[in-house]
Parts: sequence; C-alpha cells; structure tokens
Amino acid sequence: MHAVESSAPALPNDSLHPDLTDAALLAQVLAIYSPRAVAAALSQAGGRDWTHELLARIRQGKARGLPLSLQEIAALQAMLPERPAHYDKPLFRFIDLFAGIGGIRKGFEAIGGKCVFTSEWNKEAVRTYRANHYSDPAEHRFNTDIRKITQAAGLTDDAAIYQHIDREIPDHQVLLAGFPCQPFSLAGVSKKNALGRAHGFECQAQGTLFFDVARIIAAKKPAIFVLENVKNLKSHDKGRTFQIIMETLDELGYDVADANAAAPDAKILDARHFLPQHRERIVLVGIRRDYPFSRDFSLQQIRRLYPQQVPSLHTLLDEQVDEKYTLSPDLWRYLYHYAKKHKAKGNGFGFGLNDPRDLNCCVRTLSARYYKDGSEILIDRGWDSARGEADFQDADNMARRPRRLTPRECARLMGFEAPGEQKFRIPVSDTQAYKQFGNSVVVPVFAAVAQLLLPLIREVTR
Repeated sequence: MHAVESSAPALPNDSLHPDLTDAALLAQVLAIYSPRAVAAALSQAGGRDWTHELLARIRQGKARGLPLSLQEIAALQAMLPERPAHYDKPLFRFIDLFAGIGGIRKGFEAIGGKCVFTSEWNKEAVRTYRANHYSDPAEHRFNTDIRKITQAAGLTDDAAIYQHIDREIPDHQVLLAGFPCQPFSLAGVSKKNALGRAHGFECQAQGTLFFDVARIIAAKKPAIFVLENVKNLKSHDKGRTFQIIMETLDELGYDVADANAAAPDAKILDARHFLPQHRERIVLVGIRRDYPFSRDFSLQQIRRLYPQQVPSLHTLLDEQVDEKYTLSPDLWRYLYHYAKKHKAKGNGFGFGLNDPRDLNCCVRTLSARYYKDGSEILIDRGWDSARGEADFQDADNMARRPRRLTPRECARLMGFEAPGEQKFRIPVSDTQAYKQFGNSVVVPVFAAVAQLLLPLIREVTR
C-alpha cells in the first residue's frame, strides 16, 4: 500500500500512448502514485537510485526528470492500465458518471464497450480509477464536476444548456451513473404545472445531481441507461423522491425495467448471490421508448447468471496479514462493551464478527466508514466468547482478538479481483481505499447486468 500524497498534477494525456515522452510518462505515473512508490519501482528496475525527494520536485515542476532507460520505461508502464484489445473496434460507446473507482464500468467494458467520458469529483478516487482503467487519449474525456457541464456558468436557457451538454459530452449508446442521492422534494411545483415547460423535470427540483444526469439523458438521448443507488432511495421522503425520479425518466421517453414490480422488487439486487456480502442496491435500467424491445427487458433474468457457488469468505482472505489490521486492545474493548450494552437494551447495535471457517458466512455491507473501526466486518481469529465473559483481559484470549479486512481483501469482497489475485492497483492510503471500496458497487452484480443487456446493445448498435 502506498502512502497518500497531496493533490497531484493534471495528467498530460488521458492514458498511456506510445508517443509519450519520458517526461510525459513520468508525469502520468506521478499523477497517480506517490513519489515514494514511483521511486521504489524505478529503483527496482535497476540502473539508478531514484529518490522520492527528486520525484516530488519533478512532480511539483521544480526539477526535470532524467532520460529513462528501457527497464525504467517498462517499470512505469507496468503501473498503468493496458489498452483493451477491443478498443480498436468496440461494440458500443458508454460514459461513466459519478464513477468512483469504476465498479460499474468494468462489466460494460468486459462485453466490448469503450468508455469515452468519465466524471468523478473525488481526487483520491480518480487516482485509483486512472491506475486501473485505460482511457483512449484520442477519444476519452475526464471531468471532475459534472455541474460545470450541466449547469455551465452564464447559461440559463434550456436549449443553450442542452446544446452545451451535447458539445461537451461525446456521443454514446449506454450511460452509466451511480448518482448520489441528495435529499430533494417537489419544491412546491406540481407535475401539471411543470409539464408546461419543454422538460418538466427542470422545474421539479434544482441542485440535485440526479437532475444533472437527467439533463445529460435529455441532451444525448442514449439508447440505454443504467442508474444505481442505495435501496432506501425507494422509501426516501415517503416515496416521493423515487416517484419524481421515475416520472422524470418516463417523461424523457424511457421505459424502466420492472418499473411497477411488486415485492420482491427485481430492481433491488443483492450482492450475496455473487459474493459473501449482503449488499442491496437499486438498479434502474432504462431503454429508449422508440426501440420496439423497450418493455422486454427485466432484471428478474439475472438469476440465471448467479454463480453455481458463491465464493466463501475464507477464499477472499490472505493467509498472512500485517499485525496493524488487528484491532487494538482498547478498540476491541470499546466495541465489545458497546455491543454488550446495547444488547442488554434490546438494540441491534454492535460489531459483526465473522468466522472464516464458516463456508456459509455472509458479511454485512462494507461501508465508507469502515476505516474508522471496521466494526461491521470483523474477522474472527479464535476469540473465545466464554473466556471473554469470564475475564475479558485474559492474555491468551486477547492475543486472538479480531481484525479488520485489509484493503486488498476489500477489493476481493467487492469483486474487483478474484480470490487469490492481486491485480487491482491500490495507489492510495488504507483510509482512502476503505472509503473507495465502501462507496463502490460489487463488480460481478453489474457485470451480470451488462451480460443481460448485451443482446439489446447489439440491437441498438446494428
């Protein structure tokens, strides 16, 4: 794990290109990784002793880099994602909004898609995204704040706004967005009055990021969109928020899969069918209504893509784990007695202790706050509950106090890499990595959604 650094400079190009100069290649890598990590990679390549102090000065523009040897070039290139083979002739083009670290993107790239636009505001997430996802320097654009496009300064006329969006965002067939759910209401405007404008959703609520997605959909008219959010989106504000969203998507001319599904709602997908984590998310798949098959798609079909056997928690864990991931005695004492206190009151608050020997173990939802204490997913290292009740400070028992997951194990629990792999690059600190994985989607879930959509994508790209 590499130490997190302060704000990195902008990349000279979106991704690796064979014509990059030595300086441009070095700058690209330094925009993602810490100078210390780059120094280690270069020094390991042999030849010269690179220092992180020198690389920090190069990164800040206070020094020039030295010409790179072939071994050093290879070492730097190995720290960047490779160009997918299908990018020369992609099946379709897609954009990735509120992208995080690219969890939704992976599945759609795997079926032949080419990402041409990414928007993500968090600088640390962008570092991880760039470390793992190739972006074509000739076609791909990276954006930080989508509102700079959808709410461009000086533009107030709807037509001018849509023209601006159309110019700034490349054409695409599929739109992906894990949009944040900000609280919003009807803002005192009735649906009837709102429909008096060209796009009634413009009057429903301003300043919420869903409506920035809606503006892009209105301007670009992709054939298909896939939107993701927390399960509670359906119940927010007594269901009024979700009602506005569904009415908006309908008004834009899209049929949403399983729109009127009764319980169990097919739009709610649980990661536990793919990996040992209970993580429910709502997925809205919309197909433009002018396609004859717009009402044919259903997420109920995803069941046929469930793996025959969900990997056990044990297969996702490392055999050797640094002692720093074991809870300190003070933190374990706090969590233990906190849970005990609330259990006595009949509350459900407390830690989640998971025995990796249990092949049917399914952990709680990994959250962005996991870095704080790891309480929702603790790995049992042989703690004896009876001895803990008798004498919590028992030395032998305390030596077996639980640990939290490592960031690498979180990557596997979220499906960014398979059991036993270490392919996903983590260029940020543990704290940032926990936040990023906790905010992400479970990759195999959306890979399955992509597989379900593949026949329709083939139809729209004929």
